[in-house]
Amino acid sequence: MPTVGLKLYSLFFKLLLRHRLQSLSSSSSSSSSDDPFGVASRPDESTAAANPSFSTDGVATKDIHIDPLTSLSIRIFLPNPSLLSSSPPPLPPLPLRRNSFPSNHQHPAPPSPSPSRRNSFAANLDSAASYRGYLPAAGARRARLPVVIQFHGGAFVAGSCDSVANDLFCRRIAKMCEVIVVAVGYRLAPESRYPAAFEDGVKVVNWIAKQANLAECRKSMGKGGGGAAAENGHRRIVDTFGASMVEPWLAAHADPSRCVLLGASCGANIADFVARKAVEAGNLLDPVKVVAQVLMYPFFMGSAPTRSEIKLANSYFYDKTMCLLAWKLFLPEEEFSLDHPAANPLVPGKGPPLKSMPPTLTVVAEHDWMKDRAIAYSEALRKVNVDAPVLEYKDAVHEFATLDILLKTPQALACTEDIAIWVKKYISTRGHELSY
Repeated sequence: MPTVGLKLYSLFFKLLLRHRLQSLSSSSSSSSSDDPFGVASRPDESTAAANPSFSTDGVATKDIHIDPLTSLSIRIFLPNPSLLSSSPPPLPPLPLRRNSFPSNHQHPAPPSPSPSRRNSFAANLDSAASYRGYLPAAGARRARLPVVIQFHGGAFVAGSCDSVANDLFCRRIAKMCEVIVVAVGYRLAPESRYPAAFEDGVKVVNWIAKQANLAECRKSMGKGGGGAAAENGHRRIVDTFGASMVEPWLAAHADPSRCVLLGASCGANIADFVARKAVEAGNLLDPVKVVAQVLMYPFFMGSAPTRSEIKLANSYFYDKTMCLLAWKLFLPEEEFSLDHPAANPLVPGKGPPLKSMPPTLTVVAEHDWMKDRAIAYSEALRKVNVDAPVLEYKDAVHEFATLDILLKTPQALACTEDIAIWVKKYISTRGHELSY
């Protein structure tokens, strides 16, 4: 059973959450329409500042607002290539700066910062000698890292991609899985109701595909001939194009053909929706390939109650009453139903056939009232021969591996390690990782 301290904290958490939901509900009822721009975080939530340097724990971060029409943003987590087991140890990298690129450096000392060079690009993206800030040393094998697209929890009404808890969790995933993590700051309800958060997830996947195509286009343009003068003029055009469009960390290190979706709580609902859309899109998303997804204690519901929904209706942190209120804030009033496609993964006619879904790891907690429906979804996937194991953690509660107070518990650490073991089965290029 959970400890006395955890029970007390759960009670305090519920009181605060109930107050927030009721406050959001009253403000939503006084508003005539949703805000298309929306919000991606709440002002009362603690956040971690982005740090584009490997100095803290070997993971650099940066924030990008990728949609000028909405509040959709992302935080990129880049593990230090020199510390990864999959690549030979290069020379010490230069300290990272947000969007700057050192050019033609012969010594590993960083150049003096200059505002005019903040968005400058080295002429040849493949040249380690002119791109030493992010790539291994010349002659070393470049580390192309898989991409994990992560969706945070918070019952669709709270949380953010840059919260302290989410920042720490994504850093763990980046280091243990040896991947680039793209944490999605999707729009929150009730300012932006369904399908805003789900559409934001799809936008991020399309944005990553666009980035990969732009980087490839830039490389091919940079290799064109036509004489020295023409080449120099061409290069200036290419550099301007690249500086304004290409995201350097992804261009230098990301391998979008090994993409994993990871969602916690309501983020798992978004991840599953994005996976379905990726299956439907097929080659239209090239070069992005969703090879697996991880659903951590999904926020699934349905009209026919399961055993856990009856037995654990008043469970820790997120009980059934508050989850119902969250769904009422997220779904448009005319669409509210516990069997809505966003809530029930097994509703008839939802998306592509289950046999087309990617391998799916499901994480559930013993004291989570929503666990039975997640297990049922996993069983349905296994019936059509999809690799879909379930990991159930004893004495665990909803969001036990991503909630701020629980991040340092042995269960949280073990869960992250278990996820890394399973994910490496599908992102490995070596083919000898163990998995469940």
